Amino acid sequence: MKITSIDIIDVANDFQSATSKWRPVVVRINTDEGISGYGEVGLAYGVGASGGFGVARDLAGMLLGMDPMRSEAIWEKMLRKTFWGQGGGGIFSAAMSGIDLALWDIKGKALNVPLYQLLGGKTRDKIRAYASQLQFGWGSGKDKAMLVEPEQYAEAALIAVEEGYDAIKVDVIAMDGEGKWNQQDLQGVLPDRILRRGYDRLAAMRKAIGPDVDIIVEMHSFTSTTPAIQFGRMIEELGVLYYEEPTMPLNPKQMKKISDNVAIPLAAGERIYWRWGYRPFFEDGSLSVIQPDICTCGGISEVKKICDMAHIYDVTVQIHVCGGPISTAAALHMEAAIPNFMIHELHRYALLEPNTSTCVHNYMPEKGMYSVPELPGLGQELTKETLAASTVVTVK
Repeated sequence: MKITSIDIIDVANDFQSATSKWRPVVVRINTDEGISGYGEVGLAYGVGASGGFGVARDLAGMLLGMDPMRSEAIWEKMLRKTFWGQGGGGIFSAAMSGIDLALWDIKGKALNVPLYQLLGGKTRDKIRAYASQLQFGWGSGKDKAMLVEPEQYAEAALIAVEEGYDAIKVDVIAMDGEGKWNQQDLQGVLPDRILRRGYDRLAAMRKAIGPDVDIIVEMHSFTSTTPAIQFGRMIEELGVLYYEEPTMPLNPKQMKKISDNVAIPLAAGERIYWRWGYRPFFEDGSLSVIQPDICTCGGISEVKKICDMAHIYDVTVQIHVCGGPISTAAALHMEAAIPNFMIHELHRYALLEPNTSTCVHNYMPEKGMYSVPELPGLGQELTKETLAASTVVTVK
């Protein structure tokens, strides 16, 4: 089998009504045997999608004529035979990820088995999920909200629990008192009024849902080391499952300092790339939960290795999922296969129709639990309507 062409797809959707800057980029690899594989470049939100599109297009030209079943050799070629590849970075890694996912999709389709079978088979039949980003509200029929008052946070938490989730995630500190998102300066020592606002929101959620529902506290790396320690100590009494991205991962020693000073397990990883990026966190023991994104961290090939590395250090895994339905499918296969899985992220954007309608299948949990896709390969691809409406650049 040989790669005959690669399509780089700027996915069209009607997402502007829900949020801005949402632009999934998908890779489709085509072969001389008529099998095509799909992968996602995980830069769907924020700034960077156009960069991922461009790098994926550039990499595609190197792969024409190669055997798509040789995914390890192709991964090494993308890394070693490009000048910028060996420098790492999120944009380059995301482009590699989209290509690698498409190769694994082809493998599964060619062998007529779901992806998880190629990763060693299932270690579980059901995937526990949590409701993510409740500061923007919750519910499949709801547009993005900007929650301010503690009772609004409590209400969002109750909605998620009523739908069957026994775990939720929320950022309670980045929304200011006027409903403005990420406009405050959260670097350096923070005044008590900002810390107390976040505490009151989280306390209201805990009171509303009781002690048996897990709460993950998200910080988005908006805080530097000192305020992360300030706030982490303040919320210890509220029974937090883990404390996510309390500071950015570019200086591992600062994450270690937070870990040493806050009695809550730390999690991070959506902006850590490849085995080399994770190594210092494994070695210093600062992270209890890693959150690699399969669509930015190097694809199936690389994330499986990272999960196996984590297992050596007794670190559990929550795959980061904030992208299109292809990203969701890839995460479910990986989480079904690895023994050190913890929980799956269901981002509120994944509930919204402009996102889910781009692909053929809409994998959603029932009462907070996913089933694993059983179709060959990833078991997910773009609809014909999405392809017709999208911008497609073909490298052949």
